[in-house]
Amino acid sequence: QVQLIESGGGLVQAGGSLRLSCAASGRTFSNYAMGWFRQAPGKGREFVASISWSGGSTIYADSGKGRFTISRDNAKNTVYLQMNSLKPEDTALYYCAASKPGSRWSDWGQGTQVTVSS
Repeated sequence: QVQLIESGGGLVQAGGSLRLSCAASGRTFSNYAMGWFRQAPGKGREFVASISWSGGSTIYADSGKGRFTISRDNAKNTVYLQMNSLKPEDTALYYCAASKPGSRWSDWGQGTQVTVSS
């Protein structure tokens, strides 16, 4: 498994931007697909975005499409989520997840809080 630590969350006004980072431990990071999920109070965890091991393939949920960008820097063992034009409905605890080959989302970070004020 891999250990994941998210950072970059905080309080931002509607229309603002944040960049979340997820630092991964271990030498196997480059072999993992990575993803971002979020969970608002009283709601289930929902998918936000994912990126393949090479960074060549990305998938976005409709909620963030056109506003969010996922990227990774394998040399730094880090995946990012750039969030622009933030809306109050983006308020949630954001989790980073790793997917080892043959097992979907096997490892999770502790989460970082994003709060968007209106």
